[in-house]
Order: sequence, then C-alpha cells, then structure tokens
Amino acid sequence: MACASYVRVCCASNLMSQSADPLPAKTASKPKSAWNDPKVRGIFYQILVVVLVALGVWYLVSNTLQNLSVRNIATGFDFLAREAGFAIGEAPISYTPEDTYSRALTVGLLNTLRAAVIGIVLATILGTIIGIARLSSNWLVAKIASVYVEVMRNVPLLLQLFFWYAIISESFPGPRQALNPMPGVFLSNRGLKFPSLEGDGLTWLAAGFFFAIVAVLVLANWSRRRQERTGQVFPIWRASIALLLACPLLAWWLSGAELALNMPELKGFNFRGGLTLTPEFAALLLGLVIYTAAFIAEVVRSGIQAVSHGQWEAAESLGLRRTMALRLIVLPQALRVIIPPMTSQYLNLTKNSSLAVAIGYPDIVSVVNTTLNQTGQAIEGIMIIMAAYLTVSLSISLFMNWYNARIALVER
Repeated sequence: MACASYVRVCCASNLMSQSADPLPAKTASKPKSAWNDPKVRGIFYQILVVVLVALGVWYLVSNTLQNLSVRNIATGFDFLAREAGFAIGEAPISYTPEDTYSRALTVGLLNTLRAAVIGIVLATILGTIIGIARLSSNWLVAKIASVYVEVMRNVPLLLQLFFWYAIISESFPGPRQALNPMPGVFLSNRGLKFPSLEGDGLTWLAAGFFFAIVAVLVLANWSRRRQERTGQVFPIWRASIALLLACPLLAWWLSGAELALNMPELKGFNFRGGLTLTPEFAALLLGLVIYTAAFIAEVVRSGIQAVSHGQWEAAESLGLRRTMALRLIVLPQALRVIIPPMTSQYLNLTKNSSLAVAIGYPDIVSVVNTTLNQTGQAIEGIMIIMAAYLTVSLSISLFMNWYNARIALVER
C-alpha cells in the first residue's frame, strides 16, 4: 500500500510539473513571397516570352521596312488589283492575261489544290495496297512490294519528277502523229486529249452528283447502325455506285437542259477542244503518288502488325475469309495507329507539290515567282506562298485530327 501511494504521489507531481511548464511561444509566420508560387512564376515567364517574341518581330519588320524605303521599293498588296499581263498554260477557271494578279494567284492555288487532293487520294489507295502486299504470304508479292518501298522512298522526289516528265514528253509522238486508241482520245507529247461535256446540263449533273454524295453518307450511316442492331450486312458499295451514277443522270434528264460532247480536233500544230491531261500535271501526279505511296505503305504495314494476332485467329474461328477479316476486323482497329503518321504523309505530299515549278506546272509557287519578277514584291510574294501552304496544311491537320478523335476508343 505504501508503494502504491508513493507511485501515485510521483505521477501527480510529474503532471503538476508538466502543467507548470510554459507553453512554447508561437513564432510569427513570415509573409510568403509571390515569387515562390509556381503559378505566378509560370505566368511571368509566359509574359516574358511573349514580350521578347513581339520585340523580335517588331525589330525585323521595322528593319525590313526601313531597308525597303531606303532602296525606294514599294510595299503592300496593291499590286493584286493590277493587270497580270502573263498567260497561264493550265487554268481550272477562266483566265486571260488581262485579268488581275489576284485572279492569277487564285488559278495557281487551285492548281496546287488539284494536285494535292488527287495525289492524296491516289497515294492512299496505292500505299494501302502495297502495305498489305508486304504482309502477303506469297513470297514473290511480298518481295516486289518491299523492293518498291525501298527504291521509291530512297530516290529524291525531284529526280523522280524529272524522270517521269522526260518519259512522258520524249516517249510519245507529236500531235500530228498522236496515238488514237479510241475515238476522240489522242495521246501525244502535248498530253492526253479526251472528249468533254459542255452546256447548261453540267450544272444539273453537278447538283445531282452532290446530292448523291450526301445520300451515300446518309445510307452508310444507316447501314452501319442497322448492322450493329441486327447483324445483317447491307451492300453499301453497290448501292453507293448506283446512286453516284443514277442521281446525276436523273437530275439532268428531269431538267431537260442541253448537254453536248466536245470532241478534240487537230487544228494546226495542236488539238483544240475537249479536256487535256498535260504532261506537267501527269508527271507531277505520278511523282507525288509513287513517292508518297512508299511511305504510306510502311505506315499501313506497321498499323496492321500493331493489331494483336488473336484478332486474326478470332476471325478465322468465326469462318471469315482472310480478306473479310482484314476489311472488317483488322483494318478498323489498325486505323487508330495509322491515322496520326498518315496525317504527316498527307502534309508532306501537299508541301512537296511546290516542286512542280521544276517541271513547269503552274502551281502557286510558279505563279508567285512570275508575279514577283514583274512587280518586285518579293516579300509579299513569299508571304502569299507561306499563307497558302499554311492554310491548306492546317485544314488537312484539322480534318485528320477530327477523324482521329472520331474513331478513337471511348473508355467507359
């Protein structure tokens, strides 16, 4: 009992001594500096970079304008309203030398767009076929595709353009000895001439074709939803071809507008009438398509190989043929891997079309070069070329990014 009471007394004294100790004084917190906040520093650095870039641009612009004024060189885009005074050999819209520089530049831009759009479509088709051929179980087909890829992507595009232009312009006879494989079609070193349609009925044909494209898109969406709901496959390809052929003809027939066939005829030293596929455009298109298709083939091959082999085995277990498995199962999954690098190849093809000036095709670069030689507006001409390619490239990127986001897997 004495020990227990002694322990209680000691504990009580310890508690009293602890309670008697003064509490530690609270140290006054120092005011926190705004510079230590990462957000504040980030905003400051961003503002600093913007200011430095603006100062650099201001210095370059002011220095350039000062040098131009010293040399008495006029600046501005007023020259676009003046008469161009030069002819353009290939114009998708009506153009004469009496038109303005702005219309001449429009012709050059349309020629660039025509080469880029047609080249992208053909290069995609050819590259996809070659990419699939590289994975073929047939040894000969796979080796031919491999040789094509290795040769075409390692030969500079400019040399290929010269090669194809020389082949087309030197291998065929002149207009008077032109090849005539079928009525109304002539092949010479001036290009390929074939009949064209003219008259008011062309407008109705174009309207019917546009309506057919809209109908095909709606039908494709409906068939996809129907297949997801019922499992039944709708013959979308046959229906699409029928719509694309029937709608323009039906629109023209209902309109009752005139439509005539313009046949090319040899007059003097060249053909008149009809449509012309010029050697310059043909050489440019061949070079762009064959060169870019080699890179697209590798993109397609890598995308297909990125799909798990189990997908092939699952398709075979369902009784699908290899072609159906590739079209319905493997390629839709491979697109998620293919689209990003494919976008880069489309941009490369568009920018590579500027090499058309080397073989005389009147693209935007060629027309601007002629314009600045006549007007002396070199800086404005370079700015027009840069703005044109930047606008086209950004448009392609936006469309491909939208499509890539549309086919992306949605996590649930």
